[in-house]
Amino acid sequence: MTFILQVEGVTKHFGGLHALTQVTLDLVQGQILGLIGPNGAGKTTLFNAINGVITPDEGHIHFLGKDVTGAKPYDLARMGMARTHQIVRPLNELTVRENVMAGACFGHENHNLSSAYQIANEVLAFSGLAARADQLANSLNVAQKKRLEMARALAAHPKLLLLDEVLAGLTPSEIDGMVNTILQIRDQGVTIIMIEHVMKAIMNVSDRIFVLEYGQQIADGKPEEVVRNPRVIAAYLGDPLMAKRLMEAG
Repeated sequence: MTFILQVEGVTKHFGGLHALTQVTLDLVQGQILGLIGPNGAGKTTLFNAINGVITPDEGHIHFLGKDVTGAKPYDLARMGMARTHQIVRPLNELTVRENVMAGACFGHENHNLSSAYQIANEVLAFSGLAARADQLANSLNVAQKKRLEMARALAAHPKLLLLDEVLAGLTPSEIDGMVNTILQIRDQGVTIIMIEHVMKAIMNVSDRIFVLEYGQQIADGKPEEVVRNPRVIAAYLGDPLMAKRLMEAG
């Protein structure tokens, strides 16, 4: 079993706020790990620690077998880690294609502009944005910007992809389309961690679910196990019948 990511006892405080406390997880290469929990549970803080945006106060993070605790996001990008953000951040004055080219140029393969152009066209076709390639990024609607954010990350040809609420604000049909895209990405060999509040989608797309509450792990296991966990129901799902409905929805 090959672990692409290992988080060991990661703790992060912001003043008196304990954002993360002794969080530990191992991620197997090729898995989709769903990261869930109430608002303020520490999900994005954990993403930021893994991605180098913040440095843990305690603990270690290993990526591809190397200790990357405190590494910068651009160093991790060069190693093969990419992410999207909950609030989409397109380069608004560039075209859709140029946005995606930036991902290819600054990923771990360090492509030049010529090869980045070709990669961008391929990724835009895969992402359903080929017809928008020459538009300015700020002209896209919310669903298209979500796809652009993902396309830019994919152009880096990542080994590990962190998705922060890529389904938020989408219609049911757009969610279905995005879920299919995520599964196709996994089938290409990319390991994925995704933060998500759309429970039906996250339960059906994930191989494992990891649950945080107040910065602490309260569950880690298969979706059908986690939704029946009394602590998860009490902390997040709220309704003992939610598990049954979620699993029947699959």
